[in-house]
Amino acid sequence: MLAVAREMNLSESSFVVKSRVADYGARYWTTVAEIPMAGHPTVATIYALIQAGRIEIHTEHQQITLELRVGIIPIDIYSTKDGKVEKIMMTQKQPEFLSIHNPSIICPLFNLTPDDILEGVPIQTVSTGTPQVMFPLKSEASLRKVRIAEPEAYTQYRTQSDFFSPHFFICVGISEGASTFARHFMPPPNLSEDPATGSATGGMSAYCTKYKLLDKKKFIAEQGHWISRPSKIHVEVEKDTGGETKYVKIGGQAVLVLKGELLL
Repeated sequence: MLAVAREMNLSESSFVVKSRVADYGARYWTTVAEIPMAGHPTVATIYALIQAGRIEIHTEHQQITLELRVGIIPIDIYSTKDGKVEKIMMTQKQPEFLSIHNPSIICPLFNLTPDDILEGVPIQTVSTGTPQVMFPLKSEASLRKVRIAEPEAYTQYRTQSDFFSPHFFICVGISEGASTFARHFMPPPNLSEDPATGSATGGMSAYCTKYKLLDKKKFIAEQGHWISRPSKIHVEVEKDTGGETKYVKIGGQAVLVLKGELLL
């Protein structure tokens, strides 16, 4: 699987496998290693199964299950009356709030200073299946500055910490109707900037709910516009009676762009 993922050379590659506990199973790989959960490969995998005739569309809303390394993930498929798929949504795992990071130590790794961080909230690792460190930034100018400034120091810091990759965001969209805009960087030597990161969007949404940066049950999260691969991610946040995030759904549309046969 790793050899195939390296040959494809994309952010992630998905491999569909049989499951004894869900309708289907899937394993996701970057060009470096297997990852426990990801958002966009989930949407793409379900859409590919529909296109291959493995999942048949019977109603305007139907649900299936997908087994990932983090467990069983419910998938909602929304379609038109004539069977055209409009939206695929995945329910991510209940959010976990993990390590809080020292801004003076972690910010310089990404060409930032503590002054770029939104006041009153922490830089924190959050996981809804894959742990990612959340950087809430003050402005678009701060977001544009982000880059891996010290690769060796970053690799060393990451090895000793509890996150897979960093997610930088502002609580305003850059298009009409959007609520957040983000950038996400894969750990070296993976491909650098990710155009869309569904797993991190789930963690970001839980983070924004916990720290009251957003108070919306449904919103649009944007990513990838500055690398000419704009993404619009649909987010649904379900809260418990105490106002904390019970779970997050993320998803959107998929498009079939390439179909072929792999010969080994």
